[in-house]
Amino acid sequence: METTETYVYTYTYSREEESLCMLELRSLFGEEVPGHLFKSNRNISIGRSPFIREKIDVLYEGKSLEEIKEQIQAIKLGEETFKIICVKQSLLAGGMPIDYEKRRNIEYDLGHSIDAEADVRKPDHTYGLAAIGDRWYFGTYERSEAMWLKHLKKPRQYSTALSTRVARALVNIAVPDPEGLSVIDPCCGIGNVLIEALSMGVHITGRDINPLAVTGARENIAHFGFEADVTIGPIEEASDHYDVAIIDLPYNLYTHITVEDQISIIKNAKRIADKCVFVTIDPIDDYIKEAGLEIVDRGLAVKSRFSREILVCR
Repeated sequence: METTETYVYTYTYSREEESLCMLELRSLFGEEVPGHLFKSNRNISIGRSPFIREKIDVLYEGKSLEEIKEQIQAIKLGEETFKIICVKQSLLAGGMPIDYEKRRNIEYDLGHSIDAEADVRKPDHTYGLAAIGDRWYFGTYERSEAMWLKHLKKPRQYSTALSTRVARALVNIAVPDPEGLSVIDPCCGIGNVLIEALSMGVHITGRDINPLAVTGARENIAHFGFEADVTIGPIEEASDHYDVAIIDLPYNLYTHITVEDQISIIKNAKRIADKCVFVTIDPIDDYIKEAGLEIVDRGLAVKSRFSREILVCR
């Protein structure tokens, strides 16, 4: 995920999603992310995050538009067409935004430096331009297609299950760089976290103490063409070791669970995984400390007046 290249990203969220978005972006990029437009040397797939909207793979950068105009003359497209998008979140030095009309004029002006035909509807190549402070960045442009929306309709539904957006963000928080890692969801329910993880190429297995939930998870996973091991049984019976465990802790709204049961899940999560990410509606800081885990980051997943806390632990 770390490269010597430069990428520019934009992101957006609703008011309720701010805490979750910031936690996910900190996990993906390894630091606090400024504003709604930022640059990084981390190459994150545009479809991974439910919050990242645009990405520019930077080809040229400079202190002025004139420098960019000179550099993009090197682009040779032959008979192929192009389009330039000056991203809305661009900010000049001093935090000055660029209004709509000026962005369109910039796009038009830069287009004259590329020796090819422009096509604003169906171009062969789409380029992005962004201003961050006193520098301009130009490169290939991608916009998120919200692939996770395809996972909304599934054969089995469960009223208290994590939404697809929260589940996807949770996977990114738990496994920002999934290559070579093994992951388990030992309280997987109907498999929303499993589906989002599998859709991003994460090697994940699931288990649940409820046979009906396991049946539902297996059916939902198969519905989207994925494959994963999902077994019946409590976390106490899990014997393999994993790099990461993602646990949406059961709670007493629809599940009869005691404090002792929750503590046992937390302790066994530490036993089977090096890193644990817990989702909880109850305060569990003391239980995490007693289990020998340290909370390294945290955030909230809010839905109306119902909040779940997300705790990243090692």
